[in-house]
Parts: sequence; C-alpha cells; structure tokens
Amino acid sequence: MRGATLRTEGDESNGMDFHGCKVFSATRSMEREELANRVNDWLKRNRSTLEIVDCVVRLSSDREFHCLTFVLFYVRK
Repeated sequence: MRGATLRTEGDESNGMDFHGCKVFSATRSMEREELANRVNDWLKRNRSTLEIVDCVVRLSSDREFHCLTFVLFYVRK
C-alpha cells in the first residue's frame, strides 16, 4: 500500500511520502510535563519498524486551557 504525501504549506512541488502519523497532545499542566516521556517511550517501542520523516509541534490556547500537540509522520521500514 502506498503512503500519503505530506506537502509543506504553499509549496505544492515539495512532497514527502509517509504511511501514517501518531498524534500526542496534552491540555493539563501535568500532562504537558509528561508529554516528552510519552513521545520518547513510543519512539523506543517503534524504532525497529518505523522511521520518523517529519514532526509538527503546535501550541493552542484559550482563556483556560493550553494544548500542546506533537504530530509524528512516519514510514514503515
């Protein structure tokens, strides 16, 4: 099965094939503090079968909540 193509914003000629993505997000303070550990644990468990080809980090906020999100794009080895 062929993967999807990731294109950077505003550049239709620059594409990157990927098979899937893994999303990690946290809203509460304690969850955000542990987010790096969750990402690293997942990477360690999957390093023999997946290769990360891109990562997008986003922070969004409103009056009460601050959400931190990591999106890891990968290909299968």
